[in-house]
Amino acid sequence: MYDLLVVGAGPYGLSIASHAAAAGLNLRVFGRPMASWRDNMPRGMFLKSEPWASNLSDPAGRWRLDAYCAEHGLTARHAQPIPVEEFAAYGLWFARHAVPEVDERTVTRVAPGPGGFTALTEDGEELHARTVALAVGVMPFVEVPQALRGLHPALVTHSSHHSDLDRFRGRDVTVVGGGQAALETAALLAEQGTRVRVLARAERLVWNDVPPPWERPWWQSVRSPHSGLGPGWRNWFYAERPGLFRRLPEQARARIATTALGPAGAWWVRDRVEGVVELLPGHEVAAACAVPDGVRLETVDRGGALRTLETEHVIAATGFRPRCDRLGLLDGGLRGTLAALPDGSPAVGRDFESSHPGLFLAGLVTASGFGPAMRFVHGATFTAATLVRGVRRRLGALPAGRAVTAGRAVPAPGGSSRSGSPSPVRG
Repeated sequence: MYDLLVVGAGPYGLSIASHAAAAGLNLRVFGRPMASWRDNMPRGMFLKSEPWASNLSDPAGRWRLDAYCAEHGLTARHAQPIPVEEFAAYGLWFARHAVPEVDERTVTRVAPGPGGFTALTEDGEELHARTVALAVGVMPFVEVPQALRGLHPALVTHSSHHSDLDRFRGRDVTVVGGGQAALETAALLAEQGTRVRVLARAERLVWNDVPPPWERPWWQSVRSPHSGLGPGWRNWFYAERPGLFRRLPEQARARIATTALGPAGAWWVRDRVEGVVELLPGHEVAAACAVPDGVRLETVDRGGALRTLETEHVIAATGFRPRCDRLGLLDGGLRGTLAALPDGSPAVGRDFESSHPGLFLAGLVTASGFGPAMRFVHGATFTAATLVRGVRRRLGALPAGRAVTAGRAVPAPGGSSRSGSPSPVRG
């Protein structure tokens, strides 16, 4: 019987595992480290968040992104975006140094069991744990507009379904969406010779400004402080005080989670899109159907005017919608009993514990409870420390100072170096 199973090995899962190991919990960690960053983002993309706001979290703060960059001859500098491939490699480096051995098998089912939970792996092994932390990232929550659902994947895909855009060279592609994923995907497509257009509901595209210098007069910092989600006091509150955010009225939290930090492109993508990519703001897909050469889209603008266009492929860069009913690895009975917020996402308590005792949640699925920071890597630091405190509270205090994994003790991160490493991963 384990104290904790961590399901998921992205930034949130690895950070939780690091804190849990340092707290002396008997744990197992499942998932392919940094899988969505390695498999679901095209080459050439960059991390939108600042390097200093993109750290995975270990209790000692030893395995930061800047430490990885220094070790590998790279630069982590304010206002200089990091390639997604390097961020994924950083996550693997973090896993090797700060996390007990990661089991790369997929957990296919989590159900209530004797003394807590029973988890089933893809090859049929059963494990038992007193608590579970689900850090399943964004992929279970892919959102595609209703009008595009049901069309064959050869015609319509989500932006997160592509690690490589080469298949679209020389073709005609329509990207639906007005956020960073849509705009950067369009830029990459255009740069490889794809005929591409962007169709967005918003009447105009929004672009983030170049961030202010890191060092600046004190009065500028007071008026608009830096934060992990961008400059300004509002962003600072969302980024640095998620515990206080949770105390806001439920209606206010839901509104902010939906509207704050809305679709926008990074400043360093703008010149690669404007004047290069055909832009159709103020248009929404009303209907779509397959035609011999691809897809026919029926669009409507804000004034109600209809327009028809044909394209060979549609990429829906339309984000993710975290809902209880999309947590498919949870046993149906367990999933059906979870208390939900009005937007369908699961309600979580102050320690990220769901309404089912011992089941903890992390990442995007908690954004309506703890705010916009949970949509970004930056939220992993607050989540990991807070969630592990909650696990310990649920279990009862355990001695700290050594980590236990798969029945064997290893030094906790921040102490003497560990000679073991995760199951083989590609870096």
